[in-house]
Amino acid sequence: MKFRRSSRLVDMTNHLLLHPQHLVSLSYFAEKYDSAKSSISEDLTIIKQTFEQQGIGTLVTIAGAAGGVKFIPLVGLDEAKEVVRELCGVIANPDRLLPGGYLYLTDILGDPRIVNKIGKIFASIYSNRDIDVVMTVATKGIPLAYAVASFLDVPVVIVRHDNRVTEGSTVSINYVSGSTKRIQTMVLSKRSLKEGSNVLIIDDFMKAGGTINGMINILEEFNANLKGIGVLVESEGIEERLVDEYISLVKLTDVDVKEKQIRVSEGNYLTYLSKIEIQDEMGEE
Repeated sequence: MKFRRSSRLVDMTNHLLLHPQHLVSLSYFAEKYDSAKSSISEDLTIIKQTFEQQGIGTLVTIAGAAGGVKFIPLVGLDEAKEVVRELCGVIANPDRLLPGGYLYLTDILGDPRIVNKIGKIFASIYSNRDIDVVMTVATKGIPLAYAVASFLDVPVVIVRHDNRVTEGSTVSINYVSGSTKRIQTMVLSKRSLKEGSNVLIIDDFMKAGGTINGMINILEEFNANLKGIGVLVESEGIEERLVDEYISLVKLTDVDVKEKQIRVSEGNYLTYLSKIEIQDEMGEE
């Protein structure tokens, strides 16, 4: 079926948005729209310019017989600030306070709109790290991990605290919780992670980093490579942080149960993003 250019542009854009990080050959588009590759190349140039102007992402062209085009979702500084500002406002709501000074975050992690924004941010950060899988620990980090993985076009690996028959043979380690100093167990199915995989760890909340440190230790059992750590909320004022290299979106600075106040601030992500943009500007000069 022959498509007009306007129809091609709409359909190609939709395909690319639905398949981020997926390499699509020009032949695929040429055959689908019964159009010359030169016309498809012109269309992709228009889409690329629009994506970059609107801060949606970019298109990467790979030459050769096995080449094609790949959509890379990206988040600019202005969009990131807006998302982080929204998260800070939502998390600072005193109604989130639970007994013991804990915070209720389940509604945020269950909101597809918010979770997808967070997922795109982390995917944008680590889009050039050749990630093979996204890893998280059950259960609250799972929605975030799937959101990130959808933008990176990779599978999710879930570490658990208990053994399940449906997981088959497993690898288990003991680790020390950074906040309570208690010894806990972490379990991962042998079939879920290939040896030598490049792994991105995603978690919803980090205090001292004991759980994340446990996941890092379990990666060693698979000879896997840690490529990054993304955290939605980190707690400030921790004497001994077990994890150094990570990106956080929100920082929990103080919880006053008596006064029913939650104080939050921007995590280290915006500082990281600002440095990247400055480096890019210097490179262009």
